[in-house]
Amino acid sequence: MIVDQSKCLHCGGCVGSCPQNAIFLNDCVLEFSNKCNRCGRCVKLCPVAALRLEAKS
Repeated sequence: MIVDQSKCLHCGGCVGSCPQNAIFLNDCVLEFSNKCNRCGRCVKLCPVAALRLEAKS
C-alpha cells in the first residue's frame, strides 16, 4: 500500500474500514501489517485519495 502523506488527513477512516484489521495510525503515520490482503476497501473509502495499491512485484 502506498500512502501520500501530503494528502492524508489522519482521519482514521481507513483503519476502521479494514476487514483484516491491518491498518494502524501510529503518531499520525499510517502503517499496514502483513495481514493486508490488498482488497482495496481503504483506497475506495479515503476521502482525499491518499491511498493506492502498490503494484505487485
